[in-house]
Amino acid sequence: MATVTVHALGAGHLTIPERFFVTPFDPEAKTTVPSLSFLIQHKSINGKATRIVFDLGMRRDLKLYPEVLQGHLASRGPISTEPDVVASLAEGGLKQTDIDYVIFSHVHYDHVGFPKDFTSPQTKFLVGNGALDLLSGKTQLNLGKHMVFESDLLDPERTVELPQPDDASEKSDYSWKPLSLFPHAIDFFNDGSVYIINAPGHLPGHINLLCRISSNPTKFVCLAGDACHDIRLFRREKDIATWTDDEGRYCCIHVDIAQTKETLSRLYEASTEGLGLEGEKDKAQVEVIFAHDFAWEEQAKMDGRFWPGKL
Repeated sequence: MATVTVHALGAGHLTIPERFFVTPFDPEAKTTVPSLSFLIQHKSINGKATRIVFDLGMRRDLKLYPEVLQGHLASRGPISTEPDVVASLAEGGLKQTDIDYVIFSHVHYDHVGFPKDFTSPQTKFLVGNGALDLLSGKTQLNLGKHMVFESDLLDPERTVELPQPDDASEKSDYSWKPLSLFPHAIDFFNDGSVYIINAPGHLPGHINLLCRISSNPTKFVCLAGDACHDIRLFRREKDIATWTDDEGRYCCIHVDIAQTKETLSRLYEASTEGLGLEGEKDKAQVEVIFAHDFAWEEQAKMDGRFWPGKL
């Protein structure tokens, strides 16, 4: 049974006011949260190692963000940006040139880091369908000051956008197929060790990564990005917030609330009921990990789940 190792990477922290994420809310409540990145390592039958970094977190120097985003970030302090992904990889003896794929859950500023650090021709960037239209400006979203995207973020020669989940006619090296509770999944290595999961709702192109872990092959971890920002949404204790900004715009952290809730519902069912997979007698356990879960981060550090930890 093919498996991978999964380690968290330190990739900065930012502070989020509760009122922008959940309702009902405490108008004064703020929480400093991580923007987690992950290192996934896969070995083929012949022993070849392939390394994926899932999300790049915060940019190590806030001045490297566009000026309009720097203004937004002023409202997200305290912010920490060290160590970033490059420094976190180095703690375990890895360089940017050791990374084969950088896969982005989506292209919000606190997940894209600084891709220009990854200059090796062998390193490919993968994004979900719709992400490139956001970066180019073809798709415009007027849902808040956080909706700022950079047209020059990724090297187009090394970037692959996944096909539309419902368009079987689109030519691609990657094909979507149903996987248990998830209508659209890509078997990334074609061996059942890593699946890209379509996870719509938060932002066009939002995807998750489902990884079968070597320490327990009956278990997957699902790297769920920004499917939610507050674990109380996942536990169904709160609802998704909306607000009106100082320019009178309707705002929400998610572009489609109904799709977001459907994605969360599938993730919740996977975490509580497991995944029934073809050819496997027992259901696989699923641990869902959100990019901004501060409690998970604290426990994971104690458990050695950060690179180069024991798991």
